[in-house]
Amino acid sequence: MKKKIAVLAGDGIGPEVVAQALQVLDAVANRFGHQFTYHPALVGATAIDKTGTPLPDATLETCHKSDAILFGAIGDPKYDNDPNAKVRPEQGLLKLRKSLGLYCNVRPVASYSGLYHLSPLRDERIAGVDFVIYRELTGGIYFGDKGRSDDGKEAFDQCFYSRGEIERIAHLAFKAAQQREKRLTLVDKANVLESSRLWRETIQKMAVDYSDVQLNYMFVDNAAMQLIVAPSQFDVILTSNMFGDILSDEASVIPGSLGLLPSASIGSKVALFEPIHGSYPQAAGEDIANPMATILSAAMMLDHLEMYQEAMSIRDAINRCLTEGIGTPDLKAQYTYSCSQVGSLLSSIVMEESPQLKKDKIAESLSTII
Repeated sequence: MKKKIAVLAGDGIGPEVVAQALQVLDAVANRFGHQFTYHPALVGATAIDKTGTPLPDATLETCHKSDAILFGAIGDPKYDNDPNAKVRPEQGLLKLRKSLGLYCNVRPVASYSGLYHLSPLRDERIAGVDFVIYRELTGGIYFGDKGRSDDGKEAFDQCFYSRGEIERIAHLAFKAAQQREKRLTLVDKANVLESSRLWRETIQKMAVDYSDVQLNYMFVDNAAMQLIVAPSQFDVILTSNMFGDILSDEASVIPGSLGLLPSASIGSKVALFEPIHGSYPQAAGEDIANPMATILSAAMMLDHLEMYQEAMSIRDAINRCLTEGIGTPDLKAQYTYSCSQVGSLLSSIVMEESPQLKKDKIAESLSTII
């Protein structure tokens, strides 16, 4: 299979972690007989420095012509610390989402038994956690009309949703639940908000076509509490833009490291895959960043391209590393290795077709990259 991948490495540690993801994708291509062609393009602070804009037209064109987009990170202190900056790196990502119509953000959250000590939650609460949040990304209060009164003493932000906007992401969430544990939780505030009542009405009507999925409802304030006291109860969470923004950030602390959390933003024609962490400029060029979130984002990309066995080979490789106590400094692993060493090791494991990879094999692989 041949696929064109737009590569937007971005700023900070973005180029380093994306390089490792590409190395792992090359291993996948070699093992499974695929051909991935990579098309690098500028975005963020790097793009501003070279072109004056955070999202050049050439980058957008590259994205439109690709089968998928692999994104690194965006942001730079020289813009963060300048309140008068009229052009900022983050504007590039927002424009990219809008231009490509990326209406659905997908963020999986899973715990790893060997990393329970990193989580702020007790072991018994995070054991077995494996859920995914489907967040509507282009509607709601963030995109509704907003303004101030003439005297500046009053302000408003309108939360607007149409039935069509709800239906298109709900179909994706229902289908995801069918492939998982067949449980879907709609998170809203239907006891107060009219927009949330539209969500409930729409989901209730759609549920008839997904009779194999158990549908539950939860108010957002309760959901925020349940994510802490009993996160393992969730399978697929479906929610609006602002609620999803807040809940997904809350859920990100469960695994214990941002370096393990991938995400996808899906549109009608193309999808973008990126780690949830920022550009971490302090670590740029130090070879200490954790590439696993970006590599897991690449696995999500393969799922989107219907390469399910290939995606699983990546997840298996990461699970094996974590089980053996191997990781980058943020994981406080028993065996700590650099960003590039972890990428090389994961590539080596992916190339190993045997489902049983013993510790001596891992040691052998490590010895070739140290």
